[in-house]
Amino acid sequence: MTSEFNVHSAAGYEQLMGRWSRRLAPLFIDFTGVADGERILDLGCGSGSLTFALVKAADVVEIDAVDYSPVFVEEVIRRNTNPRIKVRQADACALPFERGAFDRALALLVLHFVPEAGKAVAEMRRVVRPGGAVAATVWDHLGGMPGMRMMVDTVAALGESGRELRRRFCFQPMMQPGELRRTFAEQGLVDIAEMELMIRMDYQDFADYWAPIAAGEGPLGKYVAALDAAERARTDAAVRDAYEAGRPDGPRSFANVAWACRGKVP
Repeated sequence: MTSEFNVHSAAGYEQLMGRWSRRLAPLFIDFTGVADGERILDLGCGSGSLTFALVKAADVVEIDAVDYSPVFVEEVIRRNTNPRIKVRQADACALPFERGAFDRALALLVLHFVPEAGKAVAEMRRVVRPGGAVAATVWDHLGGMPGMRMMVDTVAALGESGRELRRRFCFQPMMQPGELRRTFAEQGLVDIAEMELMIRMDYQDFADYWAPIAAGEGPLGKYVAALDAAERARTDAAVRDAYEAGRPDGPRSFANVAWACRGKVP
């Protein structure tokens, strides 16, 4: 298994994270330095946030979009109308491409869900030509994602299972300061640069925030889906209270920070 992200439906993922991935993708593309005429690998393409942003950002020759989840692969195929975009299912730790096949390999919000993230970075390096680039970005779950920390801190206050969820959530691979840079260096990449990228997550109301999690999408949704009826009711009420924060239900906005790192293949 090379992905710990659970997805039930593309629409559910879109409400949970896809809409925010689309906001992050242009910032990440600017950071990576994508140029006209390149062949690019989009590793862990999800529902296509980066894939479809790339063809708007540059006159690329080809984008190979791959994901471990057949749900995501089917969704990108369904949405795609551009002949320069090729889509297939693939394992991040055993990519089905020849050495040096790409000018650039990119991973948007992927590596923290790959248990062997270092092996995935090694594979990204392998399939990029000498002088080409590898780049990735991941959310800062511990200190840069207050909207989601609001939920995990709330359930952590309710019991031990919530505290265990928080331990997993806050310390997934690649999320600590400098961790991406160290991993890139360990895999032999050079001229490494990193920075923080920030967007905002804007919700219309509590239902807009909670619906995809309540439906079981993503790691937080997986936790909620495993609760019994009484625990579920207590969790729903406690997270709603945290979201509303003593004010009537309605719009809320949360800043979100991601770590971004790029390196060159020597």
